[in-house]
Amino acid sequence: MGHPTTLFDKIWDGHTVRSIDNGPSVLYIDRHYIHEVTSPVAFLGLAGRGLGVACPDRTTATPDHNIPTENQHLSIKDALSRNQVDMLIDNCQKHNIPLYGLNHKWQGIVHVIGPELGLTQPGMTIVCGDSHTSTHGAFGCVAFGIGTSEVEMVLGTQCILQPKPKKMRIKIDGHLKRGVTAKDVALYIISKITTSGGTGHFIEYAGAAIESLSMEGRMTLCNMSIESGARGGLVAPDELTFEYVKGREFSPKGMDWENAMEKWSVLKTDEGALFDKEYAFNAEDIDPMITFGTNPGMGTSITGYIPLSSSLEEGEKVSYEKSLEYMGFSGGDKLEGKTVDFVFVGSCTNGRIEDLREFTHFIKGKKKAQNITAWIVPGSKQVEAQAQEEGLVAILEAAGFELCQPGCSACLAMNEDKIPTGKYAVSTSNRNFEGRQGPGARTLLASPLVAAACAISGKITDPRQFLN
Repeated sequence: MGHPTTLFDKIWDGHTVRSIDNGPSVLYIDRHYIHEVTSPVAFLGLAGRGLGVACPDRTTATPDHNIPTENQHLSIKDALSRNQVDMLIDNCQKHNIPLYGLNHKWQGIVHVIGPELGLTQPGMTIVCGDSHTSTHGAFGCVAFGIGTSEVEMVLGTQCILQPKPKKMRIKIDGHLKRGVTAKDVALYIISKITTSGGTGHFIEYAGAAIESLSMEGRMTLCNMSIESGARGGLVAPDELTFEYVKGREFSPKGMDWENAMEKWSVLKTDEGALFDKEYAFNAEDIDPMITFGTNPGMGTSITGYIPLSSSLEEGEKVSYEKSLEYMGFSGGDKLEGKTVDFVFVGSCTNGRIEDLREFTHFIKGKKKAQNITAWIVPGSKQVEAQAQEEGLVAILEAAGFELCQPGCSACLAMNEDKIPTGKYAVSTSNRNFEGRQGPGARTLLASPLVAAACAISGKITDPRQFLN
């Protein structure tokens, strides 16, 4: 018996082709996801070197970031977006890369379709030119975002040069209260450890509260790992994971499944394995959360007050005050009851079928507030089809909402879905930076449940009021 090892080490070390002394590892990559924004320059670089794509079958492409979420059958109006999508099509054709383009039944946000299609599997190393690649860690994968030059490296060699991160474990024991979701857990953790608390680390989430989360919940949690500064996050695979992966389009079948299960069942951290840093929280302390500032760490319970700057270190006060000024808030304000203008449900954080079910279940039999513009955006064509089949679309329409077409939408203002200057948006996405959802937009991050309560009341509302 060797010494006890963490799940992260098992996967990382098992994929290390070569270690450079006091330097990075050469890491083999099992699955490379690409989209229209960070791949064109990488393909140009390959062409410049006279290289092809090493493993086209380990690469999967889909457009998501700057596609429109209506009239997707028409030509994209924005010239830059259209050009990027066209280049993705050309590059995939040229290099024989599977592409699920606009109007394909599997098109969607890259981090939604990977798990949905069974391309994401336990124990893999996964990269994509997108910071929220950490989503796939929910399956017990080492998954992280990379830059354009690294996208080129992976396309050309199926390997990446990468320094090995340190290891952190965050344990949450106990039972989550009613109305508290995985998104609240993520926002709570970041509010406690801050947006730089995870820097240089890979986080393993553990404990009873984490194990109780659905696969979609775990994806939401791992998705937000990057917002604490971490390189990524992962959850050890269990029966729930295997159940989710089984029978999907690209999942192993027959004997291959039996063999895979044998490999996957040992993917866990050994008893006594050491982490560089550990945190422990109690599930009962977590309420529905909402952010009030311009980074995801500036969050509080929905019934809470915005902290006063006097509670901060000297060096933090200036940026804190600037953030509140941008948001039009003051320290000591109560968030509950403040009027909002937009509600956005979607993104790689909360655009899965479970998120739409939760939102729809909440608003059933109620009506959208008149002051609210709502964008409900499925994360993929499959989610869109499911929402239709399950009758969610009919419920949404009866309450005054409509379902948009799949894409990243209002998460990042790279398409038409932008929040106007000065307007408040309760958003289920992952970032609330200045201008993230449009120049001058004011973003409050929350769960689909909180978003639903705000959409019905027109103001910041605790969803638990309705959950009796």
